Amino acid sequence: MQLSGKTRVLTVSNQKGGVGKTTTTVNMAAALVSVGARVLVIDLDPQGNASTALGVPHTADIPSIYDVLIDEFPIADIVQTSPESPDLLCAPSTIHLAGAEIELVSQVAREHRLKTALDEYLNNLDERLDFVLIDCPPSLGLLTINAFTAAKELLIPIQCEYYALEGLSQLLGTVRMIQKHLNPQLHLSSILLTMYDGRTRLAQQVAEEVREHFAKEVLATVIPRSVRVSEAPSFGQTVIAYDGQSAGAVAYREAAVELIRRENAPNNTTEGES
Repeated sequence: MQLSGKTRVLTVSNQKGGVGKTTTTVNMAAALVSVGARVLVIDLDPQGNASTALGVPHTADIPSIYDVLIDEFPIADIVQTSPESPDLLCAPSTIHLAGAEIELVSQVAREHRLKTALDEYLNNLDERLDFVLIDCPPSLGLLTINAFTAAKELLIPIQCEYYALEGLSQLLGTVRMIQKHLNPQLHLSSILLTMYDGRTRLAQQVAEEVREHFAKEVLATVIPRSVRVSEAPSFGQTVIAYDGQSAGAVAYREAAVELIRRENAPNNTTEGES
């Protein structure tokens, strides 16, 4: 699999809860690693589920992304390596992040703190990263705005259920505001359909509807509804490590290959910037 030689920074976001956002972040990261990429996951969700799924300790006394945002710790000081692979890194979240939304309000350059820290980290790395995936909380507060400001690409997981597109116009409105005021380079590069059950007419209808609205952005691969994908986090693993031959793991690997191939897609430079 040919990687571009650049570091691509993606934020994984959907303010609708329960769409498989964290699941997508960690499994996409592990799948990218399995096809040869080196990946950092930044866990910006106070619940710390991405850190848990990557098998990374994130108790209250561990240096975390909170210290980066509030006390200007270098990211290099908090990054841990996932036991799954030396090429899968994690900047963990801790419970302290729950208060960060309020604490950030009074900080200088509060929307840019993650970007500043990430730029410094990437510029000083000995071994280049291919991807940085940022897992956001399901709200549009200052943590999510920091993620949008730090990233160039937005990956939106959409669950193939009722009201799948609900809240999406609000999310895209926020993206336009971020593009206008904070980060003109941010664009919607990919949409991933998750929790797909091909036996139901509803899932097929949702998939068709999303493809109709976002023909260029939707990945061809759909992630099936899968027991293995649901079970893996309780073992502190991604589905790639937990059961690499399961339908969910295979689908995430296919999606990862698609994401890598999109690097030079012509629509990526302008999409969503109008």
